[in-house]
Amino acid sequence: MSIVTAVFDGNDALSWMPWDGTTIRFKDDAFAWIDVIDARGEEIEALRQVFGLHDLALEDSMGNAQVAKVDLYADHVFILAKVAELGPEAIQYTDVGIFLISGRAITICRTETFFGHSLRQSVHSIARRDVDGPEYVVHGVLDLIVDRYFPVVQMITDEVLLIEKRLLDASLGRDEIARIFHLRREAIHFQHTITRMIEVCNKLATLSIPCVSSDARPYFRDVLDKLLRIEAMTTGLIDVIRTSLEASSLLEQQRQSAITRQLAAWAGILGVPTAIAGIYGMNFINMPETHTRWGYFAALGLMWSICALLYWRFRRLGWLQPLQRRNTRPLGNIP
Repeated sequence: MSIVTAVFDGNDALSWMPWDGTTIRFKDDAFAWIDVIDARGEEIEALRQVFGLHDLALEDSMGNAQVAKVDLYADHVFILAKVAELGPEAIQYTDVGIFLISGRAITICRTETFFGHSLRQSVHSIARRDVDGPEYVVHGVLDLIVDRYFPVVQMITDEVLLIEKRLLDASLGRDEIARIFHLRREAIHFQHTITRMIEVCNKLATLSIPCVSSDARPYFRDVLDKLLRIEAMTTGLIDVIRTSLEASSLLEQQRQSAITRQLAAWAGILGVPTAIAGIYGMNFINMPETHTRWGYFAALGLMWSICALLYWRFRRLGWLQPLQRRNTRPLGNIP
């Protein structure tokens, strides 16, 4: 568990210091940022009593909420944001609870994965902006969260480009198709997360919300623009994945149809000598042509002529074109 505080005096940020569980005192032109990591029940209760945080908001900040959102309470604003990071098998999501109170910003996360070096190092960059209130800290946190979406989009993009490159010359197996569907499912889930984050930033950028000054709204619009760009990229990638799956299905149908035509053509060609040999192989006595000197050669010539004619005809129709060899190498690893 870690609860630390940084106090901004308008031009600089003091070093991080542990929170002693009491009300933070500072000058009128300053404000505080309280960073909470992996807090236990007693620490959460202390935050509720000292700062008057709502029980439902604290419950959501501890990981019980499902989607990103903004909740307005009597004297503070609660923002739940979603952090997306690349994991070994799938995209991993972490909830970040942000409380905005007069003169204070409180961030709560259950793990150190996100609120580690990156966030606390951003304190100094936020301080250099000559910020005037805790809402600018909230903007810095949301901006850092959104910046971490871009590697996720890049991962999806790389996998989609790999699919497009291998689609036309790769015979996709069951495992490869399963991985493509897994990638599509991850992309759709990520798109839903982006959609809810857009709603959050849109409210902060357009609505009159307590503790968010009108001067801070353009900063949230900047984050909103990033999210809209990421959403457009993700939507395009999902469409490409869907199109790739449809194209793979069509190519497989075309391949099976070509095989069916080849089998039908060869069955027709081989059926001719089979029929002729079957007729003259019945060995009836009353078959004059079988007793002639040239009957055997005439039967062979008839078989060859009809088979050659059928082969020429089927080849001209494209039924006997050789199938293209397809690479069966698997696709790359898809998280």
